Amino acid sequence: MTETLDLGLLVLRLLIALLLLGHAAQKLLGWFRGMGVAGTGALFETLGFRPGRPMVLMAGVSETVAATLLALGLLTPLGGAVAIGTMIVAAAANFSKGLWAHLGGYEVALVYACVAAVLVLTGPGDLSLDHALGWTYDRWVPWAAIAVGVLAAVPVLVRRSAGMRAG
Repeated sequence: MTETLDLGLLVLRLLIALLLLGHAAQKLLGWFRGMGVAGTGALFETLGFRPGRPMVLMAGVSETVAATLLALGLLTPLGGAVAIGTMIVAAAANFSKGLWAHLGGYEVALVYACVAAVLVLTGPGDLSLDHALGWTYDRWVPWAAIAVGVLAAVPVLVRRSAGMRAG
């Protein structure tokens, strides 16, 4: 049973990592029908994230860092926290459109944030660098990581709110 669980956690980590990397590549490189930094920056500005270009860079780098840490199962609580915070911001940008992704809603960001939270709570499993390095985390660490992820989104959303009022 443990081998199956560890394999399942590895598959889940790799899946969320690849999806996060895909979103980062859309923003930073224009891959996968993305708009690159300039185009996404202009879009970010219309959503209240100003200045757009630095906000795109922050989002893309955050997605890349989260993806890398989660894929490797390295510093899993940190990787999860970064993913959670980034996805809360992404969800907020689409909140007014409702839940469903086919209507432009926040469904995808919500699922990514929840998957990251699950990985933080379960740990990365034995097929991870955390395990290989013998790193274990106290029981409070996953909850702290989730709280840090949520709290990290707040300054960005406050800045966005101010930007929406100003422009």
